[in-house]
Amino acid sequence: MRLEEIQLRFISLPLKTPFATSFGREDTKRAWIITVRGEGIEGYAESVASDLPLYSEETHASVYYAIRDAIIPHLQGNITDPREISLRLQSIRGNRMAKAAVEMAIWDWFAKSERQPLYRLLGGREVDRIPVGVSIGIQDSPEQLGAVAESYWKQGYRRLKIKIRPGWDVIPLRMLRARLGDEVPIMADANSAYRLADRDHFKEFEDLHLMMIEQPLAYDDIVDHATLAKTLSTPICLDESIHSVDDARKAWELGALGIINLKVGRVGGYAPSLAIEAFARQHHIPLWCGGMLETGIGRAHNLHLTTLAGFTLPGDTSASDRYFWQDIITEPFALNADGTLTVPTGPGIGVDLDPKRMQEVCTYEETWKIPLGQDDHLNPHLKINRERRFPELDLGR
Repeated sequence: MRLEEIQLRFISLPLKTPFATSFGREDTKRAWIITVRGEGIEGYAESVASDLPLYSEETHASVYYAIRDAIIPHLQGNITDPREISLRLQSIRGNRMAKAAVEMAIWDWFAKSERQPLYRLLGGREVDRIPVGVSIGIQDSPEQLGAVAESYWKQGYRRLKIKIRPGWDVIPLRMLRARLGDEVPIMADANSAYRLADRDHFKEFEDLHLMMIEQPLAYDDIVDHATLAKTLSTPICLDESIHSVDDARKAWELGALGIINLKVGRVGGYAPSLAIEAFARQHHIPLWCGGMLETGIGRAHNLHLTTLAGFTLPGDTSASDRYFWQDIITEPFALNADGTLTVPTGPGIGVDLDPKRMQEVCTYEETWKIPLGQDDHLNPHLKINRERRFPELDLGR
């Protein structure tokens, strides 16, 4: 199979309510929606990069240039297996979110060509539903946090993740635990907001009966997390620190890793995700799928990934109406009464873009034609035919 073109559309999708973390506050979900086309079939994915390099080094602008200048030249020629894409792109350093967005769209495209749901190509289980949790941002008061969290728990979400930062941690968590009781699964996510010098402070978390504390220390650290883990009975979950199966192995061997949060975009695509899932399964490390406020396209991808046997804990893939008044897919995801989301069973990711909604939220669009000539996918100087709808890369704010 050969790709004929790749299209990037930048969307700006208002959130129902602002989402605040230790990084800052988001009012709008902005993302690249990637479409690959070939053989009369389209494949979809989205980039999980942000406006600013806060969660990771990548931004919307860096993803655009990485795809245009570095990734597209590797897409020429015949593709016999979606696993090839990760190998083709391995000479490109970093830029994992950009690589993942393209690779995931190609997996969707390939699965559709075989008329199979994506989870089958990934080696997932034949399951109808996936248990899901919800992520709750920093609120204006502990009382507001309690009301919001209790509402989501009553809706049926299986796990509550609470964003924390210095000054907003033990007190609101303690009040929430008192309100909901000890049986409700609660975890805390610090997004790298603390330092090892705060280790004594973390001992105050011990009687809160948390499932885990996610990424308490620096985004690029493993060693200090290992030191902290030795002082706590609450498991440490790593997110930003894990970019590859090798990172997972090192963290496991050092004792820094009690649980893994796996995000396909963070690690560079499905190929590295499959390696990390296999490692977690082999070593009996609890694993769950994190979220990045994705649209229905990203949520569909996450659900297919979560069918793999290594995913043992509810992830962040909430219903579409958790974040958006109107999603960009024709059939938004809805929470089932048992706290699950239904896995799409159609070809590929099993969801379709809503053309009218995409037209409403798209602020920039660009398409590149991929020549169908020789199989020269390693030629970095390949000239790509570009087709622009707008003269400048002005994504808007």
